[in-house]
Amino acid sequence: MVEGLHRVVVTGLGAITPIGNTVDDYWDGLKSGRNGVAPITLFDASSHACRFAAEVKNLDPKGFLEPKESKRWDRFSKFGVIAAKQALADSGLIIQESNASRIGVIIGSGVGGLLTMETQSHVLADKGPSRVSPFTVPMMIPNMATGLAAIALGTKGPSSAVATACAAGSNAIGDAFRLLQLGKADAMVCGGAEASITPLGVAGFASAKALSFRNDDPMTASRPFDAERDGFVIGEGSGVMVLETLEHAQQRDAPIHAEIIGYGTTCDAHHITSPSPGGIGGAEAIRLALQDGKLNPESVDYINAHGTSTPANDKNETSAIKTVFGDRANQIPVSSTKSMTGHLLGGSGGIEAVACVLSLKHGVIPPTINYSNPDSDCDLDYVPNIARDHKAKLILSNSFGFGGHNVCLAFQQMP
Repeated sequence: MVEGLHRVVVTGLGAITPIGNTVDDYWDGLKSGRNGVAPITLFDASSHACRFAAEVKNLDPKGFLEPKESKRWDRFSKFGVIAAKQALADSGLIIQESNASRIGVIIGSGVGGLLTMETQSHVLADKGPSRVSPFTVPMMIPNMATGLAAIALGTKGPSSAVATACAAGSNAIGDAFRLLQLGKADAMVCGGAEASITPLGVAGFASAKALSFRNDDPMTASRPFDAERDGFVIGEGSGVMVLETLEHAQQRDAPIHAEIIGYGTTCDAHHITSPSPGGIGGAEAIRLALQDGKLNPESVDYINAHGTSTPANDKNETSAIKTVFGDRANQIPVSSTKSMTGHLLGGSGGIEAVACVLSLKHGVIPPTINYSNPDSDCDLDYVPNIARDHKAKLILSNSFGFGGHNVCLAFQQMP
């Protein structure tokens, strides 16, 4: 940490995921290797090249959202607001007029309200412009998870949304961290939300050859770092955390789950979808996160990988880790929780940051499930198939997005 900057801690966690709709259920799923992938039920996918996904299941919005809100909000916003309310409740932070201007929200999304855009496009084509919902634009714009969370929580401080594709959730957390370090706020609600399991979303990613097409065995389709990986599995949900300056958290005797200590972000400037050769941009993001926190690479105990299960990403991320850590790379446990949750796109960084904090708290590293065929290009310790007891003190979380966006966040146990 740079002298003169505030230390920043994590005081609240929220999670809506394909393997659990509370933080406790999500953590139980990660520890047990629960698989969230199944045939698509949100629409008729029988004509699609990919017919499976990692959907959020059995989510009851009662207690979080009013019925009217459920009708006027896109699915991604619902996920983001519910996760934000969970995180705020976990933190015990009370927002009132006297402190509202010092508390903000940043929730990233790669796509935003795709379901609304797609649905209302059909209305326009079938019934004409007069029948398009007046809520169309507010429902589909990607900043609305942030806006609705701020309204629901009553925050009036720094508020923004990040749209850096699959890095959006991690960028949102990193940007909130920076604001707190600089003293621009006392607390921030931050993370990512996504709901892109729609006919257009699935067809688009399938046409780009980004998805797995393992329709005969979808449960094993998300297999990061495995030699037989053939693409990612699209997922949905939200991960949100409450960050506070250490002083603010201590003043109110808040529960402290962990400390966020470093943030690195770069751009490959290479290709619209493919990572730079050798993971150069990702490696630089990792270096910057370590440098930001004045951290010794030797002290890293676990890396929660971006690990999408695509041939290019997993190979290049492995190279990035080797570039930064050299011979020690083989001694650092690296796992991809996307093997269980699928890829939440802009929401992935949020739920993976939550996973890192839980791993620090409980001394367990989630596994990479479906790992059965080693790849000579991916030869690190990927914690195959079974969770591992491991009392990590410093954890990195990687997120890389289309457009070449790279993010690394560093979390540590409170000294």
